[in-house]
Amino acid sequence: MWRLLYSLAIRAAVPFILVRLWWRGRQEPFYRKGIGERFGYYRDKPSGQPPIWLHAVSVGEARASAGLVRGLMTAHPGCEFLLTCMTAAGREALRELHGESVHIAWLPYDYPASVRRFLEHYRPRLALLVETEIWPNLVAACGEYGVPVLLANARMSEKSALAYQRWRGLTRPAIAALAVVCAQSEEDAVRLRALGARRIEVTGNVKFDSTPEAARRNEGKSWRARLARPVLLLASTREGEEKMLLEAMPDWDAKVLVLVVPRHPRRFDDVSLLTQSRRSRDPLPSAQDRVHLGDTMGEMDFYYAAADVAVIGGSFAPLGGQNLIEACAAGVPVVLGPSMFNFTEATRLALEAGAALQVADAAGAIREAMELLSDPVRRVAMGKAGKKLSEAHRGATQKHLLLCDEFLKTAATAAARD
Repeated sequence: MWRLLYSLAIRAAVPFILVRLWWRGRQEPFYRKGIGERFGYYRDKPSGQPPIWLHAVSVGEARASAGLVRGLMTAHPGCEFLLTCMTAAGREALRELHGESVHIAWLPYDYPASVRRFLEHYRPRLALLVETEIWPNLVAACGEYGVPVLLANARMSEKSALAYQRWRGLTRPAIAALAVVCAQSEEDAVRLRALGARRIEVTGNVKFDSTPEAARRNEGKSWRARLARPVLLLASTREGEEKMLLEAMPDWDAKVLVLVVPRHPRRFDDVSLLTQSRRSRDPLPSAQDRVHLGDTMGEMDFYYAAADVAVIGGSFAPLGGQNLIEACAAGVPVVLGPSMFNFTEATRLALEAGAALQVADAAGAIREAMELLSDPVRRVAMGKAGKKLSEAHRGATQKHLLLCDEFLKTAATAAARD
């Protein structure tokens, strides 16, 4: 009954969904392409070999799962790979990360007929949903088609758990139907078990397994050397944060360059109004520029390598923060705002290790960042702590791969019997 009501509700939303796609397509034209895929209609011709399918909703999940995809490719060189997403930026990130080695498509909206068309078209042998992408009709259809679903790098904040509990008539059957949940931490595992998960493995966070790309890292260091100025990075900022952080800057004389990298590319032009130059047009800022816009995709390794201190966005409004692990792995001291509930465990570990500082507001973040810029000894110590933390928590990807192998072997055995 709950799933029927849910399906009726989202069916009624179709006109609004189409309007939203058109509206977002004004700034990101890719939203207006492949709309049929959103409803389970695909033009490509499957090779006939059932693919391993991974769903990464947007850029963060695409980057987090990159090592897992590469590991699966190495372990299963003869397999086809299907990667799906929901956002234009996510699709672009998947293409940049994996090129033509995978097939990339939109995941259909969670209508019963749409997800059935999707599964009938691709016939995946294994599904990996990254972090908290639990769609009731999709998971139910996977069960009907015999597709085991692994929830990869799963996290469940206290806030999200309350929302799932509120809609437990709908969410509990979906979570219970997951073949296995790979939880980032014991706390995530406890919450997911309480929500109905039957098999949970605490695997850790695959984001700790990512290492900065050498070429981008070297390019960033070279850029910083040519600049010959301290660089304060405002990383993955969300709407309104750039203004509040820049307004908190003390009067400064262009000795410090503030490098702003917004979380979403659709906001690049708006944020450019607060800057004097942008990377896509001015590869190296002039000596008089105070604020430089990082308006390129897939270059976070470059930006972190170029930075002396990083302030992590998404944490100064109640949004739950953005990924701080990339900064730690790059050896950059991290300053966090108060809202980091999407990265609770990583935040706790970074604070305990001395790799990060957490403050109450934007003014506090800028104050701490400026103090770090003037204290190279403390800055180096925090950077080393971040690298050590990242190295100590690697291994989650390998644990995921072992679980994937388990289900792939079971599927292969069942197919051989048939």
